[in-house]
Amino acid sequence: MDIDSLKKILTHVASGNASIDQTAEKLINMSYEDIDYAHIDHHRSLRKGFPEVIFGEGKTAEQIIGIMEKITSQENVLLATRVDSQTAEKILPAFPDASYDTDSRMIVWEKPGAARKKTKGMILVISAGTLDIPVAKEALITATAMGNRVESVFDVGVSGIHRLFAHKEKIDAASVLVVAAGMEGALPSVVAGITARPVIAVPTSVGYGTSFGGLTALFAMLNSCSSNVAVVNIDNGFGAGYMASIINRV
Repeated sequence: MDIDSLKKILTHVASGNASIDQTAEKLINMSYEDIDYAHIDHHRSLRKGFPEVIFGEGKTAEQIIGIMEKITSQENVLLATRVDSQTAEKILPAFPDASYDTDSRMIVWEKPGAARKKTKGMILVISAGTLDIPVAKEALITATAMGNRVESVFDVGVSGIHRLFAHKEKIDAASVLVVAAGMEGALPSVVAGITARPVIAVPTSVGYGTSFGGLTALFAMLNSCSSNVAVVNIDNGFGAGYMASIINRV
């Protein structure tokens, strides 16, 4: 439940269009709702401005459906991350207004006709290589669902750095940038070196043996000599998109 929904409920009570008992029934699970295998945080929209996001990896389709049913009853938007395609096929028939992105393994549901608050700035999501796109798209879809204008530039890594410079106009126009890179993880430092905007670096697990599943990229990004770089965890496109959205609100 977001602040606008709460205000609408209270307005109905104040105007006499809803009884106290009716309103109490609606608000009984405002804090959280216990459905045995999950305690759903319905209060999160009020605290943080965006509802609880479902981490789908390891959950059954039935569990995800159960959680989605409760969240969609109170919210205008819902995200489920790390949902494999087989599980998504079982979930989508229960939510005709939901969509599934195969690359990022994300389910997005939006209430039909619901107004989405828009931020002013633009978030630019960049991937170093084609194999980094799934992580980059996780950031892109997250930031879009949170009401941001998001653009993307894919496959512009340092092995052909002229490809990046061809998009300098987009880089200059962005309020926040998310840069996903595997291998040696150099691209966020390069991007941050040509812009004054905050750059959120996302190390990916793409690379040969000594990339150590993304650790090499992570360490390189943490040691960036560009002062406007912040780093999220390996393959955490969701976290990068969420943080970019928080920054973009400001």
